[in-house]
Amino acid sequence: MAQTVIDLLERGSAGRVAILVPDGPVITHARLRRLVADGAEQLAFLGVRPGDRIAMALPNGPEAIVFFLAAALGATACPLNPGYREDEFRFFLDDTRARVLLVPPGEGRAARRALPDGGVVIEAEIDARGVLRLESPRAGGSARTVNPSGPDDVALVLHTSGTTSRPKRVPLRHRNLVASARNIAAHYQLGEDDVSLCVMPLFHVHGLVASALAPLAAGGTVVAPRQVSPLQFWPLARGYRPTWFSASPAPHRMILMRGSEGRPSGTERLRFVRSCSSALNPAQMAEMEARYGVPVLEAYGMTEASHQIASNPLPPGARRPGSVGRGTGVDIATMAEDGQLLAAGTAGEVVVRGPSIITGYEADPVADAASFTGGWFRTGDLGILDAEGYLTLSGRLRELINRGGEKISPLEVDSVLEAHPAVAEAVSFGRPHPTWGEEVEAAVVLSGPADEKSLLAFCREHMAAFKVPSHIHIVAALPRTATGKVQRRFLADAFAPK
Repeated sequence: MAQTVIDLLERGSAGRVAILVPDGPVITHARLRRLVADGAEQLAFLGVRPGDRIAMALPNGPEAIVFFLAAALGATACPLNPGYREDEFRFFLDDTRARVLLVPPGEGRAARRALPDGGVVIEAEIDARGVLRLESPRAGGSARTVNPSGPDDVALVLHTSGTTSRPKRVPLRHRNLVASARNIAAHYQLGEDDVSLCVMPLFHVHGLVASALAPLAAGGTVVAPRQVSPLQFWPLARGYRPTWFSASPAPHRMILMRGSEGRPSGTERLRFVRSCSSALNPAQMAEMEARYGVPVLEAYGMTEASHQIASNPLPPGARRPGSVGRGTGVDIATMAEDGQLLAAGTAGEVVVRGPSIITGYEADPVADAASFTGGWFRTGDLGILDAEGYLTLSGRLRELINRGGEKISPLEVDSVLEAHPAVAEAVSFGRPHPTWGEEVEAAVVLSGPADEKSLLAFCREHMAAFKVPSHIHIVAALPRTATGKVQRRFLADAFAPK
């Protein structure tokens, strides 16, 4: 029985393909196991110790998978969005206490500049022949001893935004990730003949666990392109003939729009398509099923659950448009504000428990107190659980903005805008968007000369592109309640076009 994410790799038959890289190497399961072990040994040689945090600013591709596994073998992986700006890298590197940074050769300038003094930069790549290369100006040691991590060790640290401006650290232990990957593989009946086409970022739990780790744990194959774009999807599908793929609704919509009329070439071997990370419109689901000729299975996941919590089942199980399905390896309930569990059919906060769920955030007792009640994790989502266990989500208690599956803290956007010398007050909010689900907008009160164009340029300098507001309203005063409080949930209506 697998106890660590490295153990999950043992199922793959030696000669079968584990990772296919378009215009790159073909990596068998035997080769993958060797690359992971070699990567861990080289990291140890360069001075990585058990418990060290290894930040990775790597694009999609085999490196993101192999170096995650190599880091987790003897330390802790901290994948970061390579598109972050320097200020964002500085925050995350400091917050995770990462002392080692992996970047592609010659790239990652913003991340390199943000690394604290004393940190070690390692250039990491897997070349066209499938050879792993780690290079650093640091001399390293003479030994390559790796002390393998155990099931209770933290394999992966990711961040999740909350209702405060400071994202929370989510420590995912080996046993959490093993449980989630096995649940996903079992629920979708993944096997060694399955091919997953990875279209989600591998610095997110969706791409890393669902699109990569689960199929590898089933002995299957992951197609891992180095660049992910809906424009590239159909050529890749025609070339590699996946049996399934997973994405959030926004990329699904763009992929669908770029497919040929009728059933697109490249869908011949599909068994199902999975959608997760934000709500899938039932009409879009129906169109996808009609075009692809396979079931579309909507799922529900979050970082604190090591990704998947619930999913609609494969046929002959019932798929229910608008529902995220039943629990997969976890218990799901709804809870009242006072902590009492509610009867089926009663709306409340969705709460979950199980082996894939974290038992606490890292060094954040305030968040723990708010998020855990009686052994249940409070997701912050509102939903209804029916008598058959199908969950329908109805909203969010928290004020996160969900842009195509990217969760954005409005207070983080506020803080960047309020750092502008001409901004006295700022408040950001989500507005419904037909493709992304929600889009970021903001309202500001000025204390000096500025216009929307200059404010947007300032945001682009200090935030990743997906967080930058699509529109900034310049106003004389922010709308407030009688008690003087700005209520974000009403701002979209307050600033709607007249």
